Amino acid sequence: MPQESAHHQPTANEDATNAAVSVGAMDSLPFLLGTYTPKIDAKGRMALPAKFRSQLGAGMVMARGQERCVYLLPQSEFRRIAMQIQHTSMGNKAARDYLRVFLSGAVDQEPDKQGRVLVPPMLRDYARLESDIVVIGVGTRAEIWNRQAWEQYLQEKEQGYSDIADDVLPAVEF
Repeated sequence: MPQESAHHQPTANEDATNAAVSVGAMDSLPFLLGTYTPKIDAKGRMALPAKFRSQLGAGMVMARGQERCVYLLPQSEFRRIAMQIQHTSMGNKAARDYLRVFLSGAVDQEPDKQGRVLVPPMLRDYARLESDIVVIGVGTRAEIWNRQAWEQYLQEKEQGYSDIADDVLPAVEF
């Protein structure tokens, strides 16, 4: 009886199938784009941009983001990120610390009939969110920013955006 190799090399058909599966998985992820300026009302509610509602789905998660913004992610993307961090966290103190802060500040959200979500006080305080906010699409997540903080961040990063394009996008052709 022939022995099977422990180091299986994929055939061309298997490579094509795996590539199709990867592309199919990418198609199911949201791809959020753009900049929106909704308001947070007195009760802490924010209307989700209409273009984001269907992509984020009925259940989503808000969490502390980087640079003092709030991340808004579909539950599946939140779980993927959390599991990825968790797999490295047991032996890595920085990953454990990050996971604690990330998960302890995360809350499940479901939009109401008007497409609004409640931004909890803890996250509003963390990101210094008042009534004037900016919501940006960042691929598989949205970010909620204090409007002034976003404008300052964008102003500081715009020159660097041009300067680092070759380093960040070496293989991308426009």
